[in-house]
Amino acid sequence: MLRRVAGAETKGNATDFATTRRKLYLKAGAWHPMLWVRKVFAVVETILFAMIAAFLGLRLFAILGKRTGHEQTLGKPAEEPASPSFPAPAAEPRDATRTAPPMGESFDMSATSGLRAISSADPRFHPAEFLEGAKAAYGMILDGFWKGDMSAVAPYVSGEVHDSFAEAIKARAEAGEVLDNRLVRIDRAIISAASLTDRVAQITVRFDADIAAVTRDTEGTVIAGSLTDAIETHDEWTFERDIRAGDPNWILVDTDEAA
Repeated sequence: MLRRVAGAETKGNATDFATTRRKLYLKAGAWHPMLWVRKVFAVVETILFAMIAAFLGLRLFAILGKRTGHEQTLGKPAEEPASPSFPAPAAEPRDATRTAPPMGESFDMSATSGLRAISSADPRFHPAEFLEGAKAAYGMILDGFWKGDMSAVAPYVSGEVHDSFAEAIKARAEAGEVLDNRLVRIDRAIISAASLTDRVAQITVRFDADIAAVTRDTEGTVIAGSLTDAIETHDEWTFERDIRAGDPNWILVDTDEAA
């Protein structure tokens, strides 16, 4: 009995010793199959993430870090009110850094005081921008008149001008005449007069243009003019706008031949 107990005690001590040694090994970070595998995977995972981050960083630099010369400049904020303008066909975006033409290039010196008064009352007004819109309106209104259809331009002409054009269109139709005119080019457009009275601005623009004028009958036969020979025309159109109104468009209120 004594031996059996002693042997059992010895065997128990050996088992406790092995268990204690295993715990000490694990606690001290000694080699263990599963622990080693986890460490290897952790190292591999770290290296892979580092490689992916480096690759993405290089791609972003290649795409965003270089200037190609095609970068676009930021436009005006959407909430900024639009400048007074005319209805115009689509055009290339204006350069935000564009400077105004030299004094006298876009308007006569006699119109200076009136333009200054309008600019003081409406800071959004710019003579050069107005002139570009006036040229677009000149071509658009003439085209509507020649085609005998004023519906598209009716909002941009006064009632008096609209009635005058409508009467001319009616007389032309009664005579059996059809205009086939074309605006070849505007050689020169300049502001010849400007005024501000009771918050109502008026600006007169002189247009020097070349027009190919042809008159046909209802069957399409040319009865006057030629598309190959342009005619020089000189007109003075007066535009008006109440600067207190929310509508930014200028209205054509008078047309006349320039001297």
